[in-house]
Amino acid sequence: MKYGGAVIGGGLLAGCAGQSDSGSNPPETASDGIATNTPAPEDTSYSVEMAPMGRVSFDTIPKSWVPYGGDYADMGVALGQADGLTRIGNAGEYYTYVYDELPGVNVDDAVLERQSLIDAEMDKELFYEMDNDVHVIDTGMLRNWFDWSDDDVAEIWKNVAPFVGNMIFRRSDSWHDYQYYALYQAFEKMATLFDERERYEAFRALHDEYIADIQSRLPPATERPTVMLTYEGTNEPETFSPYRLNDKGTSKKQWNDLGVSDALAGTPVENLSTENRSELDYENLLEVDPDVLLIRGHEQKTPTEFRDTVLGYMREHPVGSELTAVQNGRVYRGGYLRQGPIHNLFLTERGAKQLYPDEFGTVTGNEELFDRQRVADIINGDI
Repeated sequence: MKYGGAVIGGGLLAGCAGQSDSGSNPPETASDGIATNTPAPEDTSYSVEMAPMGRVSFDTIPKSWVPYGGDYADMGVALGQADGLTRIGNAGEYYTYVYDELPGVNVDDAVLERQSLIDAEMDKELFYEMDNDVHVIDTGMLRNWFDWSDDDVAEIWKNVAPFVGNMIFRRSDSWHDYQYYALYQAFEKMATLFDERERYEAFRALHDEYIADIQSRLPPATERPTVMLTYEGTNEPETFSPYRLNDKGTSKKQWNDLGVSDALAGTPVENLSTENRSELDYENLLEVDPDVLLIRGHEQKTPTEFRDTVLGYMREHPVGSELTAVQNGRVYRGGYLRQGPIHNLFLTERGAKQLYPDEFGTVTGNEELFDRQRVADIINGDI
């Protein structure tokens, strides 16, 4: 694959695209000595523009690719690109069990079993070994989380393949001083990358119809619960990392679509970020005392397993047991940190049941709020 240039750290990285002669091919001579003209090959080049890399050019559509997070991995699956997925940045945070409900949709287990990029400490040698056509990874994240230099990025770009991607799951990191994207904005960029506009448009239409239907059934704002979103991955939680719903990162999309009130509104508590690693104890939670407490870090558990372990422990805790959410049994799993468009359909359905069971049914019930077969058809190309 040949690729074009993009700005990296203020410098210009020149790729291969555009370096070949753009003129017509010279005439070839046939065996009888008569000159013949060979038609020039069709130009299949195109570009994707996405911060922080800017405009990135490709000569052909990428066939092999690696994303950092489950959000972009899920976008690729939604666009019919699962077969080209070679590895993932953090396999432990990519939840593929939802695909089991979509006929004909799956990701090869062998891909998920390969060493994750973070397990390899983002070693550059692994990028050479993978030899992908594109890396769907935010280079700002590489610099700030994994100590890559501009030279490291330029080396892999030049010798292997370009980078496209933007960290979108939260908006609280000071180093991320360039444009953010909403979920479907980033999804559209991936549709351009893989030349899958038709699939994207079908997903967009399904999503918009689905969210509009759910929102039409929500109770008045004054009757909606206050919600606190946190992270704590242990079965016996003592402290909790806070998330602010007004952060607008894609990991909060379902909660904002469901119209909940952030229980931390009006408090000085800041959103979890690279710089802010503060945690709240039960006394802090009791001061806020949300109607619903959402805890991330338990996505491999079923609703019943979560209630038996995490909620069960909190009910026995001398302070935690005083929380309104604990007393009313309204402590739930908080959803994925990195969600793509398929994930979002399922997480919105689950969130609607968690927050408004009288309208949408219980979390353990069988009510389906969107058509699984329609989603599978789009992914499988039957649009």
